[in-house]
Amino acid sequence: MISSERMAAVDENADALGVPRKQLMESSGNAVARAVRRVADPDSSVAIVAGRGNNGGDAFVAARFLDEYDPTVHLLGRPETISTDIARKNWEALVAAEYDARTVTDSKSLELGDPDVVVDAMLGTGVTGELREPEATAAEAIDALDATVVSVDVPSGLDADTGERADSAVSADHVVTFHDEKPGLTELDAEVTVADIGIPAAAELFVGPGDLRSVRRGVRGGDSRVFVIGGGPYTGAPALAGQAALRAGASLSFVAAPEKVAGQIQGYAEDLIVQDYAGDHLTPDQVDGLVQTAHDYDDVVVIGPGLGDDDETLEAARRFLDAFEGEAVVDADALPVVSEVDTDATLVCTPNRKELAKMGGPDVEGPLRDARDDIASFAADIGHVVVAKAAEDVVTDGERTRIVRAGTPAMAVGGTGDTLAGVIAGLLGTQDSFDAACAGPFVNGLAGERLDAERGDGLLASDLLDAIPRALWGDER
Repeated sequence: MISSERMAAVDENADALGVPRKQLMESSGNAVARAVRRVADPDSSVAIVAGRGNNGGDAFVAARFLDEYDPTVHLLGRPETISTDIARKNWEALVAAEYDARTVTDSKSLELGDPDVVVDAMLGTGVTGELREPEATAAEAIDALDATVVSVDVPSGLDADTGERADSAVSADHVVTFHDEKPGLTELDAEVTVADIGIPAAAELFVGPGDLRSVRRGVRGGDSRVFVIGGGPYTGAPALAGQAALRAGASLSFVAAPEKVAGQIQGYAEDLIVQDYAGDHLTPDQVDGLVQTAHDYDDVVVIGPGLGDDDETLEAARRFLDAFEGEAVVDADALPVVSEVDTDATLVCTPNRKELAKMGGPDVEGPLRDARDDIASFAADIGHVVVAKAAEDVVTDGERTRIVRAGTPAMAVGGTGDTLAGVIAGLLGTQDSFDAACAGPFVNGLAGERLDAERGDGLLASDLLDAIPRALWGDER
């Protein structure tokens, strides 16, 4: 079962893999035509009522496979307002081939006659609420007919994710949905057919550009703070994480660090707000204040970069995670304590293969994807999202598992894991933890790919900072 938003992402991922939407629409339309043939007698009449989106485009294709029924196609609106190129081209193909293709420019001009079968292709997934005109009048006209109604993907007026049905929604006898069943279809008094339209399994397994769709919307309207708890023996790591969070959409980035190194960290970037505490490393004495600060400002926390592995520091990390109740990315030196704490926090853990084994997860020698089931079992055991880092990253919450293939060999340089932690934190302020964990390494990897031709093996982690926004937004900016 798949949500409408996830389905849109999978469509886009399939396109990126080389299976274009035009091809998917052709397969979808063919599936609709097969469903019509199952319910229509040889001498039946067929009317297709189509909207101006891709749902209508599927129906335009279906008409070409239904020549034996001499279908009439009723477009609700003007052809120039069809919203996608592929749907518009399929409409133009009908017109050029002299099908009975009619435009309905107002709700009163719809004349369906007395068809035996009606194809409802007005609105697909992602459209919610009461129907507007001309769809509302068209739905009323469809329901008034003594005809078998076949809906495309979902009945127009049904929320595909919740099952909520608008008062004006079409009452379908049959539904042809694509790739996977939609949650809202389970309660319908209708026959539901799930049609395989040729989307490869890789479009769901591998994180791709479609996974950035909802992430971008959240980042654009978001306002989040990131609080990096790091530094001590090392200073560059927390600075990289804090800056990467800003590049990924955080509005403010704070770094809490020992006073001995706070000045050095501040010197890396004037955009960071560095808050120092006494001593040369994190100790349990600082925990209460750090937890209070994080809770007061509803910060997304990154804990671990550059902390070191002093016994006092590990105990402090353990106490912080035990007391913290928000969202946190746990990286580097703080990772070994995760399995020891019982926390109400939402954690995204970002171990490399050695750190994964130290946490109590599987000790993997080969490609991580070959051990993804074991990694998923470990994530389920600890109750947190795991981003296992390697040439191919495995992202899992124990139930869902994805693989990220973005990146280059040059990203083996030190510090790219710190930028990854920051990117995930920047996204985590506006996203579900699993979505942020999937999008983060994809964005970080794309940033490396954009720089590969220019820098090659001379890539530095700090180079990624300028490339992260371009990787996140692509051609939208």
